[in-house]
Amino acid sequence: MTHDMLFTTPLDKHARFSFDETVVACFPDMIRRSVPGYGQMLAMLPILAKRHLAYRQLKDGKKISRVYDLGTSLGAVSFALADKFAPNDLHIVAVDISSAMIDKAQAVMSEHYPNHDIEFVLDDVNHIVFKKCDMIVLNLTLQFLSPDTRLDLLKKCYDALDEGGILILTEKTHLGDEQDDAWRVERYYDFKRANGYSELQISGKRDALENVLMTDTIETHHDRLRQAGFDRVLTWFMFLNFASMIAFK
Repeated sequence: MTHDMLFTTPLDKHARFSFDETVVACFPDMIRRSVPGYGQMLAMLPILAKRHLAYRQLKDGKKISRVYDLGTSLGAVSFALADKFAPNDLHIVAVDISSAMIDKAQAVMSEHYPNHDIEFVLDDVNHIVFKKCDMIVLNLTLQFLSPDTRLDLLKKCYDALDEGGILILTEKTHLGDEQDDAWRVERYYDFKRANGYSELQISGKRDALENVLMTDTIETHHDRLRQAGFDRVLTWFMFLNFASMIAFK
């Protein structure tokens, strides 16, 4: 695993974070040290899937359940699902706008799960034409989309899900109370310091993500999911300023 050495030197003030080859090289280490509870969230996805997936009979007699992994990055969600499901159980559609991410994810999945039905799509998640599905995962993805596109995408997700289907939404969030939010953010930086990040790296990444990663409150997420059509929404996981929600159709 390549160590995350990004933002170890002062950056031009106009530098912005992007999912290019440099980020791809150190992405697993970056996520491990930057997202509290990331491993636990991934480990729960196949458990949730096994509770809620419904298998459909195709014309050739094959039974599958379709899952969308939107903003797949290096395929961690697809990897977690493939690890716990038989090759013929799922048709996973993994979508990302970064060609560097898609290329690496495809290589990793081909090496570890060559017999699984995983379709990689290089595209903006807002442009995807969905087929009927049972589960959609937006894992740290919505926060990188323009706020004015978020509701429309969630409406498309709701329409694509079969009855009984679920949407998993994992996001970095903020609190409405400025004092409480400042305290929680500083504890998040403590988490990063404990994982070996320097003050320069912390401030550099914060500046690079400004206006690139735009967070919402959990209340905003719940309200938006309900506006999209989901009647039942739960926050099932939270660690500092990261939360994962499940919405039921």
